[in-house]
Amino acid sequence: MDLRGRAALVTGAGRRIGQAIAIGLAEAGCDVAVHFHGSAEGGEATARQIRERGRRAALVPSNLRDAGAARDLAPAAAKALGGRLDILVNSAGIMVRQPVEEVTEESWDETLDLNLRAYFFVAQGAIPLLRAAAGGGRIVNIADVAAFEPWPHYVQHAVSKAGVVMLTKSLARTLAPAITVNAVAPGAVLLPESWDDAARERITASTPLQRLGSPADVVGAVTYLLESDYVTGTTLVVDGGRLIR
Repeated sequence: MDLRGRAALVTGAGRRIGQAIAIGLAEAGCDVAVHFHGSAEGGEATARQIRERGRRAALVPSNLRDAGAARDLAPAAAKALGGRLDILVNSAGIMVRQPVEEVTEESWDETLDLNLRAYFFVAQGAIPLLRAAAGGGRIVNIADVAAFEPWPHYVQHAVSKAGVVMLTKSLARTLAPAITVNAVAPGAVLLPESWDDAARERITASTPLQRLGSPADVVGAVTYLLESDYVTGTTLVVDGGRLIR
């Protein structure tokens, strides 16, 4: 796929990785629908940077924990971008540190509803549009290395991201050949904002490449999966080698 002139929707594009992906797609030539929920200021900043790169940006706020709102997001994004959608990047999510004994029904549902269920319903709403995309549509889901290794204080997060990996495979099998579906699993790229310097040093030292990654590493992986015509159902791990340590 040539990304120039394509219409893309990025969820969770008001901050962190989602913001970097949205701006990266604009740099590659895409018009971008910027989804946000709790970060209106960040969404505006993302849209501004997209426009500064000469591409169209549309703001599409929505609470994706509402399945109906999630299903309606892609049609709203397509309408805002001129009636079409070629690319969906599911990036919205949360990562909550919580001892397993303290996990409640509410905190469990809060994570799973946004990190996993919303991905499915946003994709479901996008399917007719992506099937109509010239040359085939693309979906990229943002997973996490937590999908492949247990993190004692992030159980619901790890479970949600493991679900994203299987959702990616299931959608890829179901939607082929018209739509490719892949995932990117970042590792130590953007650490939680609450982590201190000691935590950063510990993570860096335990990463085989001996450094943290950057949002650009994730953007590069997403771009590769969007441009590829012969990759579907895979999860590309971008973690500096943490899974092999």
